[in-house]
Amino acid sequence: MAVKSRRMSPEASRLAALAAARELLTETGPQAVTLKAVAGRIGRTHANLLHHFGSASGLQKSLAEYLTRDICAKIGAAVAEVRDGKMPPRDLAELIFDSFDREGAGALASWMLLSGNEDALNPIVETIHELVDDIAEDGHADHALHMLTLEMVLLALGDSLLGKQMAASLGLAASAGREIATKRLEQSLAEEQGHKAGSA
Repeated sequence: MAVKSRRMSPEASRLAALAAARELLTETGPQAVTLKAVAGRIGRTHANLLHHFGSASGLQKSLAEYLTRDICAKIGAAVAEVRDGKMPPRDLAELIFDSFDREGAGALASWMLLSGNEDALNPIVETIHELVDDIAEDGHADHALHMLTLEMVLLALGDSLLGKQMAASLGLAASAGREIATKRLEQSLAEEQGHKAGSA
């Protein structure tokens, strides 16, 4: 539903557009995230959105960065809780998979690739890399965490695109991908705790 136009600062207008784009992504899918649709939802003109994003691909790139930064902030906080024993690894796996599935990150990434807008994936990759370096105890040198992150992202991305169909064809539960991720996270946590115990 479009809202009545009101005066906003440039930054507030840009953030409102990104919030609306995110709503369209989760409600209808990445093909619905157009400058016209976003402008209509927030009561702005197409020209106003062009000023902020330059093009539809620019909007996609900004949305990818906006979405990923929010997701990574949640995952970073969740990782800390898992390490402190305040959250089970299963909840972290659910958060990662939901980010790619229900929050639309997987669909957006695949849509950008199909649209030839591969550069728009850079913010996703860079933001995830920043998160890994932030939560790694050895910083960029934490090879094990980099490998685990790649594994989780590929699992969650693949599951968001065809996980349910693949699981059904193999006679597995729809949640099979999440179960695999949970076991891998539990294994990684046990290895990390064992390493700490051995170093004490």
